[in-house]
Parts: sequence; structure tokens; C-alpha cells
Amino acid sequence: MSARAAFAIVAIVGIAFTATAASAREVVPFEGRVSPGTIVIKTGERRLYYVRGDGTALRYRVAVGKPGKQWFGEARIDGKYVRPAWAPPAEVKRDNPRLPDVIPGGAPNNPMGARALTLNLDEYAIHGTNRPSSIGTYASYGCIRMLNEDIVDLYEQVSVGTRVVVER
Repeated sequence: MSARAAFAIVAIVGIAFTATAASAREVVPFEGRVSPGTIVIKTGERRLYYVRGDGTALRYRVAVGKPGKQWFGEARIDGKYVRPAWAPPAEVKRDNPRLPDVIPGGAPNNPMGARALTLNLDEYAIHGTNRPSSIGTYASYGCIRMLNEDIVDLYEQVSVGTRVVVER
């Protein structure tokens, strides 16, 4: 095989992988006892569902809390932020004392990513990430991480007051 042919194959595989990784959301059938407009997070699946009114939901791959850091129940979105600054909660700061007190919004080391939907429960949020490889894993201290392109998509569809249900 020539070097040119090998490069073409690698480029095609790379494009295919990138397209798959960027296509983290999909429309799926959804049967549940929640109203349209509700966000349902199934931690065991590491998936977030945005329930639509036609028997479907937008499904997104997410990262969820590490074992012992997860929470379950209901919350509401109480804030919407574009490229938010991040101040590590006390528990995170205790485990990582070298973290600065605040990481400015838009900074490459800011773990909040492109958007954040804060919840009216403790210090949790649904937010983007600067670590896309963490999506699909148990990675956080309880926040729900999404690919930046996916949190931007969800951010545009929800409003303050949106119900969020977190299940096992």
C-alpha cells in the first residue's frame, strides 16, 4: 500500500470517528411519566434525555458523578450561563488544593465548558466540559457533563424552571 493510500484511509477513519463523536445526540422513543420539557438523567446509562411532546426525547451521552458522588432525585434549573467562571466547591478544593479559587470563563482549564445550567440543589450543574474524553464515564463530583456542542444545543431548548429528574 502506498503512503498516499494509507494516509487517505487514516483520514477517512479519522473523519468517520470525529463525525460519530460529534453526533452524541439523537432522537429516540421515550416512554416515561414525565411532562414534555423535562430533563431525565439516567446515571446507569450515562445518558440525559430531554423529553419532547411527541413520544420521543433527545438523548445525549453524558458523564455523571463518580461512585459516592452521585445524587438522585429532582431539581430545577435556576440559572443559565454562557462560558461561566468556575469556583471549585469546598470538597473539590479540599481534594485538589492547588486549584485556583476561580477559573475565568472561557479559560482552557475551566471545567464548565461552553454553557452551564445550574440547579437549585447544592452546587450541581449540567455543563459542558474541557475534557470530552470523560463523556460516557463516571467522572464528576455530582455534576452532569456534556460535550460542549451538546450543552449549547440543550441550553437553547430549556429555560429557568425546567424540571430535572436524576435516576439510577
